[in-house]
Amino acid sequence: MSLLSSPPKSLCVLRLSAIGDVCHAISVVQAIQAHWPETKITWICGKVEAQLMADLPGIEVVVFDKKQGMAGMRALWSQLKQQRFDVLLHMQAALRASLLSWGIKARYKVGFGKNRTREGQWWFTNRHLPETQALHVLDNFAEFARYLGVPFDQPRWNIPLSADDTEFATQALQGKPSLVICPAASKDSRNWLTERYAAAADFAADNGLQVVLCGSPAEREVRLGQSIAELCRQPVVNLIGQTSLKQLTAVLKQAHVVLAPDSGPAHLATTQGTPVIGLYAHSNPLRTGPYNSLATTVNAYQRLAEQQFGRPVSELAWGTRLKGEDLMSDIQVEEVTKLLQPFLSDAFLTDAVLTGNQND
Repeated sequence: MSLLSSPPKSLCVLRLSAIGDVCHAISVVQAIQAHWPETKITWICGKVEAQLMADLPGIEVVVFDKKQGMAGMRALWSQLKQQRFDVLLHMQAALRASLLSWGIKARYKVGFGKNRTREGQWWFTNRHLPETQALHVLDNFAEFARYLGVPFDQPRWNIPLSADDTEFATQALQGKPSLVICPAASKDSRNWLTERYAAAADFAADNGLQVVLCGSPAEREVRLGQSIAELCRQPVVNLIGQTSLKQLTAVLKQAHVVLAPDSGPAHLATTQGTPVIGLYAHSNPLRTGPYNSLATTVNAYQRLAEQQFGRPVSELAWGTRLKGEDLMSDIQVEEVTKLLQPFLSDAFLTDAVLTGNQND
């Protein structure tokens, strides 16, 4: 039975981070927005995530700076003290988010069900989703919409890109069919091996794809990109540290295919309809992988989990992560090039069309 029998006047979304999870949540919130266009929606998110979300149509974005600790919480509570929401969707089962929710006024505070909640979120909410067997994070988020009475079938995204962002991507890719490699995950242990990135890049370049490296300006990502480029036989376009979040999204939109480990860019590419070859060993890609590209994701997690625990993944607790510094070495270059193969003929056809147009 749905929580609401009529559209709420106001709804607050609490999902602070990270980029990938925020991408999942956007599709759900925009489904609610499409179903209830008159509902005023406020979204509380982190500083980095706000770069992506600030201009989402019809959504008021309120930024919480976690680095400010309790001072940041009090500032946000003060900012919202005149508001009382009909519903708060508490979509982040983390203690920091729960503490933040304490000072947000709402009639209904909806959290995850018993088999998905953690870190005490249950005690900060007064309504709870039913228990679910949904595996992927996005499908778990979709339960929030359904609980409210909003239908949800397939995720759709509307993330505006400015003309300047699009022009940046057009200039960077020059209209060439491109493999965009976003090599860095949130932890170095979740990155694929540098020499294997280079080998995959050379394979793609040898077969007609331009190779573009993308990532944040973090020093470790810049070093990783330089190391990959130095190992490549073929030239690459290295944009690591040279894009804003929206420019990165525009580049991913224009890419032919994206190669990435468990990271935000894999999900950003999904929001833009670009296929992703995902590289997963530490977490189950059926839970956290690029939602529309699970068929082109290397799932080392399954075989490694069975080795570590001695039983099928289906018998492990939802959210089980594997530990180890060298798990990504289990992913072989041949697994990636096999998944790249279907994109190569498409790339040649696209390049031929572009070349033909230029010669007319």
